[in-house]
Amino acid sequence: MAPTPPVGSSGEPTEGADTYTIGVDFGTLSGRAVVVRTRDGAELASAVHEYTHAVVSDVLPGTGERLPADWALQVPSDYVDVLRRAVPEALRASGVDPASVVGIATDFTACTILPTTADGTPLSELPEFQTNPHAYVKLWRHHAAQGQADRINRIAAERDEPWLSRYGGLISSEWEFAKGLQLLEEAPEVYAATEHWVEAADWIVWQLSGRYVRNACTAGYKGILQDGVYPSREFLAALNPDFADFADTKVAHEIGELGDRAGGLTAEAAAWTGLPEGIAVAVGNVDAHVTAPAAKATEPGQMVAIMGTSTCHVMNGDRLADVPGMCGVVDGGIVAGLYGYEAGQSGVGDIFAWYVANQVPQASVEAAEAAGTSVHQYLTDLAAEHPVGAHGLIALDWHSGNRSVLVDHELSGVIVGQTLATRPEDGYRALLEATAFGTRRIVQAFTESGVPVTEFIAAGGLLKNRFLMQTYSDVLRMPISIITSEQGPALGSAIHAAVAAGVYEDVKEAGEAMGRVERSVYVPDAARADAYDALYAEYLLLHDWFGRGGNDVMHRLRALRRDALESMRSATAAAAPSVAQDNDSAGSDDVEQTAVGA
Repeated sequence: MAPTPPVGSSGEPTEGADTYTIGVDFGTLSGRAVVVRTRDGAELASAVHEYTHAVVSDVLPGTGERLPADWALQVPSDYVDVLRRAVPEALRASGVDPASVVGIATDFTACTILPTTADGTPLSELPEFQTNPHAYVKLWRHHAAQGQADRINRIAAERDEPWLSRYGGLISSEWEFAKGLQLLEEAPEVYAATEHWVEAADWIVWQLSGRYVRNACTAGYKGILQDGVYPSREFLAALNPDFADFADTKVAHEIGELGDRAGGLTAEAAAWTGLPEGIAVAVGNVDAHVTAPAAKATEPGQMVAIMGTSTCHVMNGDRLADVPGMCGVVDGGIVAGLYGYEAGQSGVGDIFAWYVANQVPQASVEAAEAAGTSVHQYLTDLAAEHPVGAHGLIALDWHSGNRSVLVDHELSGVIVGQTLATRPEDGYRALLEATAFGTRRIVQAFTESGVPVTEFIAAGGLLKNRFLMQTYSDVLRMPISIITSEQGPALGSAIHAAVAAGVYEDVKEAGEAMGRVERSVYVPDAARADAYDALYAEYLLLHDWFGRGGNDVMHRLRALRRDALESMRSATAAAAPSVAQDNDSAGSDDVEQTAVGA
């Protein structure tokens, strides 16, 4: 299908002229906009805007109130600032005539969710709720609803709820219903004022188009919408009688299919972005799932791993299967006509960043500076000099909990085998390998469930670490293809914008024309793969011992930590009046995708 030409001042199409779309990727710490040519996916320019408030995990902005453990909030105005700043900047840098832009699409981390009024106003912007943390955006990595998730899983299993197997048997604390139940039970006044419980992916489309449409992706994967039905009132009442109408009154809304047009760009949003009023605004999407067509991975068996602060694994399949510990399977969850599967790891790049920020001696930092390289690359280069297993270590990649296949965010990190001879690069390599082992466990779960992974495609900021990618290939015993765009999710959004604007018939066709991938860039080394098999066997022993009830010490330690922090928080509040201060994101464990690697 030929690209649709732009409309000239006369209202008639301009023959032979190129058209363009804008893709905007909203990440954990920033939003990125990219200008893309629709006929071939060429990326003309991009721009990044860092969120002013970053991740609010310590102190609520402007209040001085310290947050409890495992909280992660954001401020919705930061998202609008991306539209105001990154989009116009990318457009200016591209040199593209705004009149030739035919559509805009966005993607978001998920489940990132906020309570709003009927017109979409975030409750955190209402005077009566500005000091209530529950009124703010709950970021995907907000894990304080684990207790509610545990209850959802227990009662769903007891009732043999039919939807539970579609999520690998477990619902995550990161998702809509667990966070919604936490809202009801900890802030009933905010819950009562909530007229819509909105995924940020849909809220930003609402701001662009003036129309609230739930996207099929987050509704299916994060909102427990299966076969057009949410969990029953009876089930929700079993969780809490006041929660019975949650799906009906807070969640249920019109569903938009991926690649559909949600509406036209409003005059206000046109002023923010510098784009023409009325151009197509695509239905929202999730950062991982939207990347699949950008990697030309729209056929069954092609798994895309979007590797950044965390990793999300998505793949299409032509059959419906129950995969233990998967994040979900949704009909049309990635592309129409196929089942979209999702799994993931809650911590990857941010584990490496934590290690560098907290576990590396000053001597290594100075040596990296003297070598003119980053600490990450310095440690990588040293680690790469030694054969597999020489460090004598094995690690578990659970510093931010386990998303798949255990679905338990009360789990925590482990490094076994340290001695007085263990060096900084040894621990760093063990963590790199641990994330590869975690991915292998996910691939293994799919294969054993009759949904084989036939190709592994990597995307995201961690691609720049070539040793890491080779390690993944060796551990997986699979070639690794890579997406050649540095802005995979944003490119994927631009592809969906092209479909919403009518440039292409569907997402598959648009992905083939606009996607960018290089096949089998990394291939496994047989000797290293054999050595990693032995280490992976040890990883599995630790994985099941700590993760499947053999030893519950991680849960007990987390409970002790919460009690201690709450005691300290209460003592601090009693000893001194609150002092307004901004959240100090530098003290958190957050890291931008592009900050880790070479």
